[in-house]
Amino acid sequence: MGIETEYGISIDPVSGEEPIHPMVLSNVVVRTWAETTQLGQSGWDYSTESPLRDQRGTELRRVSAHPDLLTDVDAGMANLVLTNGARFYVDHAHPEFSGPEVTTALDAVVWDRAGDAILTRAAQLASETTGRRIRIHKNNVDGKGASYGTHENYLLERGTPFHRVVRQFSGFLATRQVFTGSGRVGIGQQSEQAGFQITQRADYFEAEVGLETTLNRPVINTRDEPHADPRRHRRLHVITGDATQAEWSTWLKVGTAALVLRALEANLLTEVPVLARPVEAMHRISHDPSCRATVADEQGRDWTAIAVQRCYLEACRRLCGRGPFGTDAQYQEALRLLEAWQDVLDRLEQDPLGLADRLEWVAKWRLLRSYLDRDGLDWSHPKLAMIDLQFSELDERRGLFTALERKGRIERLTTPEQVAAAVTDAPSDTRAWLRGELMRRHGSAVMAASWDSVVLDVPGRTALQRLEMMDPLGFTRDRMTPVLDAAGSLTQLIATWPS
Repeated sequence: MGIETEYGISIDPVSGEEPIHPMVLSNVVVRTWAETTQLGQSGWDYSTESPLRDQRGTELRRVSAHPDLLTDVDAGMANLVLTNGARFYVDHAHPEFSGPEVTTALDAVVWDRAGDAILTRAAQLASETTGRRIRIHKNNVDGKGASYGTHENYLLERGTPFHRVVRQFSGFLATRQVFTGSGRVGIGQQSEQAGFQITQRADYFEAEVGLETTLNRPVINTRDEPHADPRRHRRLHVITGDATQAEWSTWLKVGTAALVLRALEANLLTEVPVLARPVEAMHRISHDPSCRATVADEQGRDWTAIAVQRCYLEACRRLCGRGPFGTDAQYQEALRLLEAWQDVLDRLEQDPLGLADRLEWVAKWRLLRSYLDRDGLDWSHPKLAMIDLQFSELDERRGLFTALERKGRIERLTTPEQVAAAVTDAPSDTRAWLRGELMRRHGSAVMAASWDSVVLDVPGRTALQRLEMMDPLGFTRDRMTPVLDAAGSLTQLIATWPS
């Protein structure tokens, strides 16, 4: 699994100076990080990508595709492969951090926070270079009608019928926002109505199933780009989540989804409610911070989001009741997730405000309500929109979430030491380790990389050499350290690499 986040970016205006286009600004931030870390421009290998291939067995013709779907085109913007196995680049008009592959939800949190740390430092360095303050926001809306994504990726067995994913997973995604949302001032894509809602992304979803990610956004994305052996695996590309700084929200978001998908593979979701209108349900649930709004299933029965989530929770209990699965770390985390999931649902049902120390949307809601009460404001006041934006800013001096966490009012799951290590080091138990280690040992020879390969300029070879890494769970530290040490040089490594 893994998380990829497009960050909001802005620059403080200076009287008499022209504004800088966000794409240019994002490029400055990423290139500054490359220069500071001496990584160089390693580039991205687009040759193995297939963004127009659909899980439903079709492939969209390039001439018919919206340009936003053509993510396999090099736009000439900065594109880095980092020593921690991540990708740091410019996506459209945003700096994006695509975290490395991990095997536990807690590791997803660690490397997600590492991405925040990299963006924060890169923006500080770029501000010094440009002489103007660059601000980074971990949010999903610009306040002008546009939304940008925080996407999750999960490895699935190819043998799992995709129609089951559509039918049995959409209800989970539509209702999980009660613990995954980051909160937002304004209702509607352009905040046409005053108010507060649970999630930043819900109002931007318009379809139940589809290939798109930036227009006519679907609850279930159908891109069939596994970044692994396509005969064995799918990659489920989930685009419904919010960018969250609160570690409990991120951990529950990724951990519960991974559990539900394991239950789906095991065909244990046959009894979960199938929502009649998942898109409408997303909107309705998000607009009600009391978590009491009801949505209908195909039989016409009404459910709260919490009630739907309890059905998925029970299915995952049955999964864990069968005995251990995956690695011991994965199974032990699953047991912890079941307890935390149950506790959060119980407390949401009693009083959502009691979770202000764990869930991001609740922490934001509580803070905003304090301003409403203190200053006699209503939800249409522009000051609240400003607070919403400042809440997401990745800056120790200005970020309001950061301030709450620093004061001990937000419970953490990671340590600063873990996050600091993840800025430079890759997970040890996936192929991300080899990708990062090749950058560390032989970065100048890495011409390009993708999730499933690294392209090297090897001394003595006239052509570039591609190392295939199709197994996401292969090429780990334990397996590859002896290989790299024994090879001694890239020439020897290539000579012994399996074809």
